Amino acid sequence: MYPHVHRRDLLKGAAALAPVVVAGRAFAAPQAGSRLLVVFLRGAYDAANVVAPTGSDFYHQARPTIALARPDAADPAAPVALDATWSLHPALRDSLMPLWQARQIAFVPFAGTDDMSRSHFETQDTIELGQPVGGHRDYGSGFMARLAAVLGRGAADRPIAFTDQLPLCFRGGSSPVPNLALASVGKPIDARQAQLIEAMYRNDALLGRSVHAGFDVRDTVYKALADEMTAASRGAVSAKGFELSARRIGTLMRDQFNLAFVDVGGWDTHVNQGGATGYLADRIGALGRGLAGFVAAIGPEAWRTTNVVVVSEFGRTFRENGDKGTDHGHGSVYWVMGGGLSGGRLAGAQVAVSEATLNQNRDLPVLTDYRSLIGGLVRRQFSLSGAQLDTLFPNARPDDLKLI
Repeated sequence: MYPHVHRRDLLKGAAALAPVVVAGRAFAAPQAGSRLLVVFLRGAYDAANVVAPTGSDFYHQARPTIALARPDAADPAAPVALDATWSLHPALRDSLMPLWQARQIAFVPFAGTDDMSRSHFETQDTIELGQPVGGHRDYGSGFMARLAAVLGRGAADRPIAFTDQLPLCFRGGSSPVPNLALASVGKPIDARQAQLIEAMYRNDALLGRSVHAGFDVRDTVYKALADEMTAASRGAVSAKGFELSARRIGTLMRDQFNLAFVDVGGWDTHVNQGGATGYLADRIGALGRGLAGFVAAIGPEAWRTTNVVVVSEFGRTFRENGDKGTDHGHGSVYWVMGGGLSGGRLAGAQVAVSEATLNQNRDLPVLTDYRSLIGGLVRRQFSLSGAQLDTLFPNARPDDLKLI
């Protein structure tokens, strides 16, 4: 574990409380408000081998080489039983199981979209836009941009995307949202370089202001996280990938941002996916450690009013393929985490996992729509009205899973 970096001690005084101005709009740092982080697993992670229906005989028949074993309390390499049907991948035993025992994480099986294209790009767009499938798509209106606009009407609104480019979900809205690729934060761009880049966009007022704001955010991040990155280089925890990024996100959301998005790639496991060990296990283990690091970095006070939603564009085929992997599927398992959550359970509508209940005889069905899930969550978290929810997710009925 990293030594806890007390950002409040680093940024005491007026500088710590000063608002950041993005394109002429001042954002006041949330001191006691709710926070939401959306983690998008791009590539469609194999949910059925992470939160696995190990109580189903059909699961073991359908996955003769990659299925997880049945739970065994005496075997640390075995999955951990969540209930009589579902088990958690052993790579998440140390990172997420403590949150499950503290009732601070819930899993929502049979979750996803009504997009049946099984196309990574189309279904990712479907989720990020948050618009009804089958109608006209407005690529200038992402659901998180709409949420930021709704929250900005009466709440502290500080959105950010921890991505290389501004994601589709944050496009649109009255003010641009800063984005920051955490993997690229080594040192800030020097003043001469910044002036040259800003000069390139001088004739575009809106984009020019966004570029200038981006440099301001990047410099602030570097200064705030210098000590944390130094600690990471001492080998306390791996400094690579999402594990380090998640701690950075936690540090920033603790004091500066209340609405954030991050994506993690590499989940398209067609070949040699592995079971309790292997490619998927390595990646899911790093994700779990990153999420646990986020919880530690944001701290207990902020964690009480923070929620994290982990989604993926779709699940994967329930039966393994001939290459010991899985192909593009449909239903998935989404995760909801939070310090004030009513977790420690499998939430949402469920059916017995069997050949008869598969969607198109190949993958898990979708029983909980992602818009209904997220809509129901943020309605309670941010006390949104019916009209605000209609703006956020048009023609979608929020589903109250009683997570908050």
